[in-house]
Amino acid sequence: MNLTLAAISYGITVFALILLTVRVRTLLAIYKKGAADPTRRNDKGTRLRMALREIFGHTKMFNFTVVGFAHWFVMIGFFSLFGTLITAYGQLIDPYFALPVIGHFWVYEYFTELIAWATGIGIVTLIGIRQVTRLRNKRSRFYGSGMAKAYYVEFTILLIVFCVIALRGLEGALSDETAWNRHFVTTWFIADMFKSWTLAQLTSTIQLVAAIKIVGSMAWFIVIASNLTMGVAWHRFLAPFNIFYRRNADGKSSLGPLPEMLSHGEVVNFEDPKDDDVFGLGTRADITWKGLLDMTSCTECGRCQSQCPAWHTDKPLSPKLLIMAMRDHAFAKTVETEAMVGENAAITSDILWSCTSCGACVNECPVDIEHIDHIVNMRRYQVMVESDFPAELGGTFRNLEQSGNPWGANKNDREAWIAECDFPIKVVEGVLPDEVEYLFWVGCAGAYDERARKTTKAVAELLYMAGVEFAVLGKKETCTGDPARRAGNEFLYQIMAAENIETFKEVFAERPKGKKKVVVTCPHCFTTIGRDYAQSGFELEMVHHTQLLNQLIREKKLLPVKMSHTAMTYHDPCYLGRHNEIYQPPREILEATGAQLTEMPRNKERSFCCGAGGGRMWMEEKIGTRINLNRVDEAIGTGAQELAVACPFCRVMTTDGMSSRESSMEVLDVAQVLLRSVKG
Repeated sequence: MNLTLAAISYGITVFALILLTVRVRTLLAIYKKGAADPTRRNDKGTRLRMALREIFGHTKMFNFTVVGFAHWFVMIGFFSLFGTLITAYGQLIDPYFALPVIGHFWVYEYFTELIAWATGIGIVTLIGIRQVTRLRNKRSRFYGSGMAKAYYVEFTILLIVFCVIALRGLEGALSDETAWNRHFVTTWFIADMFKSWTLAQLTSTIQLVAAIKIVGSMAWFIVIASNLTMGVAWHRFLAPFNIFYRRNADGKSSLGPLPEMLSHGEVVNFEDPKDDDVFGLGTRADITWKGLLDMTSCTECGRCQSQCPAWHTDKPLSPKLLIMAMRDHAFAKTVETEAMVGENAAITSDILWSCTSCGACVNECPVDIEHIDHIVNMRRYQVMVESDFPAELGGTFRNLEQSGNPWGANKNDREAWIAECDFPIKVVEGVLPDEVEYLFWVGCAGAYDERARKTTKAVAELLYMAGVEFAVLGKKETCTGDPARRAGNEFLYQIMAAENIETFKEVFAERPKGKKKVVVTCPHCFTTIGRDYAQSGFELEMVHHTQLLNQLIREKKLLPVKMSHTAMTYHDPCYLGRHNEIYQPPREILEATGAQLTEMPRNKERSFCCGAGGGRMWMEEKIGTRINLNRVDEAIGTGAQELAVACPFCRVMTTDGMSSRESSMEVLDVAQVLLRSVKG
């Protein structure tokens, strides 16, 4: 036994494990100091099954196929090769040492070799992808990541793989085997190279490589224990817990509705708030334990950054850099009351208000970090506590309060579009008549914006032609509160939501569940009424107009007769697609009309935002290039003649973009395309 190597290896192991234990306790203490969030502890069995499925299925990682396979083997190798570390400790004392029972079982030996080679190939692949991506684009997904930390982790993995393979070859040379056999399936060529060595050379080399393996592994533990913000290493331990405690136990995306605002672990009662209630996220002390877990789980992989519309148009917001900044602030030696947002704070106002809440970051994150929730919580604090928000939003909030719509238009004009229709439209006076199947929620844009009104009239006419009984609320409609909520004015949202819920209760009266059907043209209204309002205990059966129209085509109640064969491309609205996972109905409608559909490179769950979400519809875009121009350039690049949309916000933004680009490409709602085909 080499006493020096043994002393170094066992000594560093003791030191590393003690330090790691102390630092893990420190990390847990930090989590415990986080604000309460009791919504994460329900359905533990469901959560466990979901987490196992997502972790071992690598569901999000496989969105990047090559990266997904490479990372899967690296992940499996991290755990599967643990037995080789135990073996290394034994080899320091006895070079012939093998694990009891399974150590010389050829299946275990073959599995170890296979995983080691796969892990090595996987990490080399990931290193190559990092370098190519970084060098090809200076603002790539790796921009701003701790590259030195990543290189260290990658070097450690390569070192361990080298040691495992080398030890297997040396073990073969030390064995009595004289030819290739099942005990050394992939490493016999190495063993054969060392067969000429003396016994002393082999045993001393085995002890040396075993020591290198142990020291390399323990040094890694010491490094990460000394740096609790080293997410590229810590995510191996923390990501499974972050996935387990994600917002939805069933594994559904952490998008759609915003979480209710919590204070001290309870939902804030805006009708009678407590004196010590906390409104949003303003300081480190306001971050929940789950928020802290989010931040320390961040691998700095930048997949969120690679899909962010703000980042791609030279805004200061990167979801990755935001989480990293929040993490560094939360773990820094600062006072608990130090502001999270501000001129000299971790997050600047320009960063905070650049977000469109499109959900691309949340959709891409492989460890289920909930970026939008943190951003909106910070906005809530800025709006309701600091009264510090973009000046344009002040006018929007006043318009919502006084006129019930973000434009400040006259309430009496909500029915103006009806006079432009040459067919009858029922306006609900009290309770919805029994013969009426659908309440048509027109929405603010659908009632006031000239372009969106074309969609409203097209949908109404199609429903009339299909014989669907529907009615509208007319002047009784008011904004759902979506702009207020996504912009952080939770108090105003609660007022508007309560008002609308009372209206719905009056309109639907005693109708049973399943008979309270609402059709909308706006995905933002669709999300707010259908999902956010459910938090107040009120649920309706929401249908987006593309879903209903597609159903009517299938039922032969609408028959496209004029096949246009027009070259067309379709833009997926963020709140219809990523937030609600509705992708096919609009496409099926367009295909039914004979349109020649060409997809943009960024489509479906990877669709690029129009720039209007998260309250951005009512804010000037002063930094970088315009998001809508980025999107229309992509649409124009397809060579299509028309751009189909399924959201009034998207229609406004893309139409403006086409005008700025002086493009002849026409922007139409899917309903208009269908109406044109049905009327012939």
